[in-house]
Amino acid sequence: MRETVKQGDGCVVKQDGEIVAEITYVPQGEDTLVIDHTYVDPSMRGQKLAEELVRQVVEEARATNKKIVPACSYAYALFMRKKEYGDVWRQ
Repeated sequence: MRETVKQGDGCVVKQDGEIVAEITYVPQGEDTLVIDHTYVDPSMRGQKLAEELVRQVVEEARATNKKIVPACSYAYALFMRKKEYGDVWRQ
């Protein structure tokens, strides 16, 4: 069974209780989250898990009226492709 859960300053994807993907961010000031890391276990790549995790952080930012700085190269590339993230992107 796969589940996505909030963990500290980020989220993880667990498959049968084991962490197989993660994203972390660093709060910056009162209104900004800096995504600094994404990782997907090689055995789970190609399943859009990192994209799912970025979407979770975007939803959290929207719910809390925060902006995101996508410092991680994957998050930055995704923000470049996903114009719908423009409302939370602090450029």
